[in-house]
Amino acid sequence: MSDDTFSRPLGDLRVVEMGQLLAGPFCGQLLGDFGAEVIKVEPPGTGDPMREWGREKPHGKSLWWPILARNKKSVTLDLRGSEGQALARRLLAHADVLVENFRPGTLERWGLGPDELHAENPGLIITRVTGYGQDGPYAPRAGFGSIGEAMGGIRYVTGDPDRPPSRAGISLGDELAGTFAALGTLVALHARQRTGRGQIVDSALYEAVLAMMESLIPEWEIAGYQRERTGSVLPNVAPSNVYPTKDGPVLIAANRDTIWRRLAALMGRPELADDERFATHGARGANAEELDDLIAEWTAGQESARLLELLHDNGVPAGLTYRAKDMLSDPHFRAREAIIRLAHPEFGDFPMHNVFPKLSDTPGEVRTLGPSLGQHNTEIYGGLLNLTAEELSDLSAAGTI
Repeated sequence: MSDDTFSRPLGDLRVVEMGQLLAGPFCGQLLGDFGAEVIKVEPPGTGDPMREWGREKPHGKSLWWPILARNKKSVTLDLRGSEGQALARRLLAHADVLVENFRPGTLERWGLGPDELHAENPGLIITRVTGYGQDGPYAPRAGFGSIGEAMGGIRYVTGDPDRPPSRAGISLGDELAGTFAALGTLVALHARQRTGRGQIVDSALYEAVLAMMESLIPEWEIAGYQRERTGSVLPNVAPSNVYPTKDGPVLIAANRDTIWRRLAALMGRPELADDERFATHGARGANAEELDDLIAEWTAGQESARLLELLHDNGVPAGLTYRAKDMLSDPHFRAREAIIRLAHPEFGDFPMHNVFPKLSDTPGEVRTLGPSLGQHNTEIYGGLLNLTAEELSDLSAAGTI
């Protein structure tokens, strides 16, 4: 690690990322964003399939890979062979964290299980991201984010009530599992400061989704209420919906009593705030459709820009449903540097979302875009592990790296 790395919030950490696709690597991305040295281990010749993923591929290159692999170093290593496994153990002896998302038991079969790794590096944090967790009857099953979303409950409640369950347009389950894996890793690192010992962080896709499901479980168990798909609204929360204007829909969220009172006054109907149908949170929820009709009647005759200005000026939360082009042109995104640009060798100016959350004294930073396959073999194997040029050549010829 270079001297400047220690000025970064996680700059004293070395993370080895094994596995591929999205959930585990998203955890690695988050840690790398805040300065950890993330060494990504990829199969020789092919690399992580994420190098090929994405709908649009200008120049035959993925637009996803430069983001998911940002701030990472790439080394190639055949983990299925004994030579590669031995080299992996040497590498992990120098690591603070291992992030992996193979099926449970895979690392153990390769002689890289927690018992073996902790024998050589007792402080190693082993962060394991899987579909179903490291134990339980479903643990051996293959698990993708879509299955975790369905099992964790979010698919059932997403979409319109008259349609089958839908999905978000992103890989929500994978990214939640990666986010919770990063959180668990930081907690384990904090505990290590007191104990000196590493531990296992077990992040399951379905449980990451389940953790977001609010009061869904006790609503069924205690109250006998099954949450269903409700489209653009939440049951018993009103007014909070999408409303028409002359030139497109606007979101308005005025479900708090004081905000609803302000909205009623703006509508020229202050008496509605005291109407028994709408005066309380519970009453508005019970009469949400009637209330939405009244608000829609008012908004439909207005231009969206003027309506939004009026709502903002009077403290009523409101906004538009943004697309990428809206984000790129928005002054607030620009002022907070929510989107940044780095130079890419094929794409040129490459825009992407910035590091989040923001820290006042030790912020994260996107230092590099996703690396080429094996770009850092010489740096890591030659520099960190002190392999000679001849040894590197032999390993390469054998297909180990």
